[in-house]
Amino acid sequence: MKKLILSAFVALACSGCATSPINGAITVTKWDGNVSNPEVNSVKSGEACANSVLGLAAFGDASIEKAKKNGGVTKVSSVDHSTINILYFYGQYCTIVTGE
Repeated sequence: MKKLILSAFVALACSGCATSPINGAITVTKWDGNVSNPEVNSVKSGEACANSVLGLAAFGDASIEKAKKNGGVTKVSSVDHSTINILYFYGQYCTIVTGE
């Protein structure tokens, strides 16, 4: 019975965390998004994040619209993403928007 409970805990702890193209026990990455418009100046920046704890509770809004609102951006120049994962217990996924 103890093995079953331990297995269930490990499965839950390792699921639902923030993911990135590079995973590990401790992950801090940043990579460019697929949105880029060189015709728009990058004078403002906004960030929006979503978090997870133990893969059991997730909260936050990492949408492009929320990042635009947080930075006062109306015209998007680029969209980037960053991920933090600490021992699969805490994860954070952020969207970073730059523009005018």
